[in-house]
Amino acid sequence: MSRPDPERLAVWRSFLAAHAAIVRELEHELLAERDLALGWYEVLLHLQEAGGRVRMQQLANRLVVAKSSLTRMVDRMEEAGLVVRQPCEDDGRGLEAVITREGREALRRAAPTHLRGVQEHFAGQLTDSDVVALQRVFAKLPGATD
Repeated sequence: MSRPDPERLAVWRSFLAAHAAIVRELEHELLAERDLALGWYEVLLHLQEAGGRVRMQQLANRLVVAKSSLTRMVDRMEEAGLVVRQPCEDDGRGLEAVITREGREALRRAAPTHLRGVQEHFAGQLTDSDVVALQRVFAKLPGATD
C-alpha cells in the first residue's frame, strides 16, 4: 500500500483544518443570527432544491450522515415545525422528509447569513485562478459533482 508523499499529506491536513474551521464559523453565525443549526439549514436546503420532499435514505446519503443521525435530527426539526415525515408518494413503503411552510421561511431567513459566511470565509478568499484550479481538482474527486 502506498502512502501520500509529505506535501500531499500536508495539503490533506490543511484541507481538513480549513473545512472544520469554516464549518464552525458558519454554524456559529447561523445559530447566533438565525437560531438555526447548520445541519438543519442543510436539510432544509436539500429539501427545497429537491422540490420539497426527499426519501430519508436519499437525504442521509446527500448529507453524508448516518440514517440514525438524520432520523434524530429530523425528529427535532419536526418538533420545531420545519419538516414533516410522510409516506413516499411512489410506493408508500418508505418515508420522505417534507419541508413545511415554516421550514421554507426559516431557510429564506437564514440563506443571507449562510451565503455571507460562505463568501467571507471561503469564496472571497479565492482568486479567479484559484477557482479554476479548485474546479479542476474537485472534478477529479469522488462525490464532487453530487
